[in-house]
Amino acid sequence: MSASVLPFTNHEYERRLKKTRVAMEMAGIDILFLEDPSNMAWLTGYDGWSFYVHQGVLIFTDEDPIWWGRRQDANGAHRTVWMSDNRVTFYPDHFVQSTERHPMQVLAELIRSKGYGAKRIGLELDNYYFSAKAYLTLQSELPDASFVDATALVNWQRSVKSEEELVYIRKAARISEKIIDGALERAVPGMKKVDLVAEMYSDAIRGVDGAWGDYPAIVPLLPSGSDAAAPHLTWDGRELQSDAATFFEISGCYRRYHAPLCRTLYFGKPPEFMLEAEKALVEGLEAGLEAARAGNRACDIALALAAPLERAGIDRGARAGYPIGLSYPPDWGERTISIREGDETVLEPGMTFHFMPGLWMDDWGLEITESILIRENGAAETLCDRPRKLHIKD
Repeated sequence: MSASVLPFTNHEYERRLKKTRVAMEMAGIDILFLEDPSNMAWLTGYDGWSFYVHQGVLIFTDEDPIWWGRRQDANGAHRTVWMSDNRVTFYPDHFVQSTERHPMQVLAELIRSKGYGAKRIGLELDNYYFSAKAYLTLQSELPDASFVDATALVNWQRSVKSEEELVYIRKAARISEKIIDGALERAVPGMKKVDLVAEMYSDAIRGVDGAWGDYPAIVPLLPSGSDAAAPHLTWDGRELQSDAATFFEISGCYRRYHAPLCRTLYFGKPPEFMLEAEKALVEGLEAGLEAARAGNRACDIALALAAPLERAGIDRGARAGYPIGLSYPPDWGERTISIREGDETVLEPGMTFHFMPGLWMDDWGLEITESILIRENGAAETLCDRPRKLHIKD
């Protein structure tokens, strides 16, 4: 059973596979094994909540990819990948979370059967989904092979988005706007965060203008007051308090594509230091957007952002953004370029970033961010269109 409706055209998948094969050749890789579900989806279309068990895609230089995973998930592969059914294979269920055997034993046999048992095999060694035990098992099972660290090899091929991808990212951006609008409108002192998040999820999943919402790679983050110094706290049953700021870090998601957006809400009269920080942050954001031009470097954005913050006496001490696009939990970043001093990656038209210069001080936090697109000419396009400010409710 081949997938009846693929998210992208055959030409798009051919383009991606060709780019990946060129990168493999440059790295001296004969066969590439991918476990990152984002890279699996980008190259084959596979989409399923099965990344908690071992699965992957084998990329060859001269034949179609092979999807490999748990037997029951092969049914999902048949329904989502562009390859023919004979390019889907699986391991038996008694390999799942077993202490006596490992799925990589089955994968090794597949690799040997294809004639690659003594070849150069690329692996995503530094990846959420590929374990130390998986690596050690492959080493043991394929003693004649040479293993090449192919971490982020495919991620880098995803840096410049196609027009087909940008359609999905723009739909995700519309959902992001809806989530932020709803949160800012509904939030009042005394409201339980859990109730607010329930409404945010409703907006995220219902989507907007016919674009349904998918689950985002990161859950809503919304710490308040002094907790906002910690950027990765989620929600609890406590109530929203007066005289405190709460930031909302969210992303709409459409067909696994993201467009993150952060805004901050203050109940009451903000302290002067926060208003000064808002002014410097917005000035830095706008300077960074001007610097985010094709031909400039990632560090140029960071340097433009830093100048107003330094004048205001603010030391961020963190990178200010990362590439975005197709992703699965636990991260909506692509894990390649960083918007920070020292990253001299040249910006190209079609690159998309979460320009994310959040301020996390000792006992307060402030987030105003933008998802951006590097254009052929001119400054970056902001994919969401919402006021760039600290929102205040008296």
